[in-house]
Amino acid sequence: MKYDVVVIGGGPAGMMAAGRAGQLGQSVLLLEKNKELGMKLSITGKDRCNVTHFTEDKNELIDAYGKNGRFLYSSLAGFSNSDVINFFEDRGVKMKVERGSRVFPVSDKSSDIRQALLAFLAQGKVVIRQRETVVGIKSFTGESKKTISQIALSSGERIKADKYIITTGGLSYPATGSTGDGYDWARELGHNIINPRPALSPIVVSEWFVPQLEGLSLKNIELSIYKDDKKVVSKFGEMLFTNAGVSGPVVLDLSKKVGELLEAETTTGSVKLRIDLKPALDFKKLDQRIQRDFQNGNNKQFKNILENLLPKKFIPVMILKSKIDPEKQVNLITKEERKRLVKLMKGFSLQPDKLLGFGKAIITTGGIDLKEVDSKTMQSRLIPNLYFAGEVLDLDGPTGGYNLQIAWSTGYAAGASY
Repeated sequence: MKYDVVVIGGGPAGMMAAGRAGQLGQSVLLLEKNKELGMKLSITGKDRCNVTHFTEDKNELIDAYGKNGRFLYSSLAGFSNSDVINFFEDRGVKMKVERGSRVFPVSDKSSDIRQALLAFLAQGKVVIRQRETVVGIKSFTGESKKTISQIALSSGERIKADKYIITTGGLSYPATGSTGDGYDWARELGHNIINPRPALSPIVVSEWFVPQLEGLSLKNIELSIYKDDKKVVSKFGEMLFTNAGVSGPVVLDLSKKVGELLEAETTTGSVKLRIDLKPALDFKKLDQRIQRDFQNGNNKQFKNILENLLPKKFIPVMILKSKIDPEKQVNLITKEERKRLVKLMKGFSLQPDKLLGFGKAIITTGGIDLKEVDSKTMQSRLIPNLYFAGEVLDLDGPTGGYNLQIAWSTGYAAGASY
C-alpha cells in the first residue's frame, strides 16, 4: 500500500508531524519500533512532562537555543509555545505555569499529554504500526535530485510514500529506542551529521569526597565554568551531588559547554567548575557576615560555627578544604584563614572528568546539519521528498520545556508541508 506520508519515529515530533499531516487530509502511516508511542515523552519532567517554556517574547525564546536558534523562527511562527498550550487545552488537558516559566499539565501526568496526542492521531485517521523496525531506505537518482522510492521493514515488507519524515530522535536514553538510526539513514542519503554528543547530562568529577555529599542539594547558588582560570559562562539556580559527580538544573544546562571544552582540552585540568555558595554577597559582605558569626559565637569551635552558613552535610568538606583546624576557637582564627574561607565559599572548585553519557543525558546535541534543511518546511535540501523533525536535527536548548518545543514546532511544520 502507498501512503501520502510515512513518519518514522513515534516520539513527540513524530506524533505531531503525523497528526498534522492527517489533519490536513493526507493518508499517513506512523512507524514506531517500540511497543508503544511516546516512550521518552512519558518520562520527561520526572513523569510530569514539561511541555514548553512560557514567554511572550519570541526573541527570548530563540536566544535560549544559542547560535542555531535562528533556524526556529519560521516553525515557531507556525506553531508557537502559546499554540502548544492551546493545542493541549483544546483537547482537555489544562496547563499551568510553574517557577522558571515551565509549563506542565495541571494533572502533573505525562500520560495526559500522550493521550491527547493519540486522540489527535485518531482524528487524522493516522495508521499506527508499532514494533515495526525500518532496516533500510532505498533511493534513486532522477533527472535532478535523489529521491526516496521506498523503505524496507525488518519483516521484509516494502512501503512507498510521496513523502517521508524522519523523527527518530537522537542518542539519549537509548532504552527508549533512541539509537541514532536517523543519523545513519541521513548520512547514507548524503547528509552531513554534526557530531552527536550527550547534553543536559550529569557531570562526573574527580574529587574523592564527592560520594560523601551524595544527595546534597544546593539551592540559590551560582555555578561557573572556567577555562584556564577564565570564566566562560555561569548559571544561577540549583544543583545536586551524586555518587560520582553533580547534576541538577544548572549542571544540566552547563553540561553541553563542559563537554565541548573537555573535548577540546589540551591540558588536563584546564577546565574547572566553581560554585559560588553565596552569590547574593560579594567578598566584602560575606567576610563581614562571617566576622559577625564569629563574634556572636566567640568561644565556639570552628566546626560548630558554620551551621548558619552551610548545609550540615557540606560542613566537613568545607572544613577540610579550608585547612582550618576544626577544634580551633573562632576567636583565634586568623584574618588569612578567614579570607581563605571566604574565597572557598565564593569559588568552591570541582574538576570535571566527563559527562555521564547518553544513558543519562536528557537530550542529544548535534545531528543533521541545519544548512541542509529548509527551516520553513523541514524539507531536506538534498532530497525533495525527505523531511526531518525533532531531536534528530542539530538543535537543542536548556532545561525548562525548550526541547519539547523544538519537537512540537518542527514536527508541526514537517507535517504541514507537502
